Amino acid sequence: MAPPAVAHLRRAKDWMDAHYAEPLDVARLAAVAGWSRSHFIRCFAAAYGETPKAYLTRRRIERAQDLLRSANLTVTEVCVAVGFTSLGTFSRRFTELTGRTPTQYRAEHGPPAIPGCYLMMWTKPSTFG
Repeated sequence: MAPPAVAHLRRAKDWMDAHYAEPLDVARLAAVAGWSRSHFIRCFAAAYGETPKAYLTRRRIERAQDLLRSANLTVTEVCVAVGFTSLGTFSRRFTELTGRTPTQYRAEHGPPAIPGCYLMMWTKPSTFG
């Protein structure tokens, strides 16, 4: 793949990494890359070995694993915090990718170190500027 094409893909991938918890669709990601939807999907899959949707889901699950290990949030709170809108979909995808349910995963990795209320306050956008 030519260097300019890689730069377009990298821009969209970096944008996904930064905005993984937001509602994202392929049309928006393609616009970030500056390409059409189909061209973006083809090039992304060729470069990274998975579709943009699969990549985004994997990143969200990785972030959920981190939250389940480190924060005292409920599974539902983790689900929403990483960008899923359905607890059922979140649990199913989590289990498919990790081999465990979110609850089993948390049980295997010990009690969370940071109370969820502190995490939520710490990540809340400041209204003072």
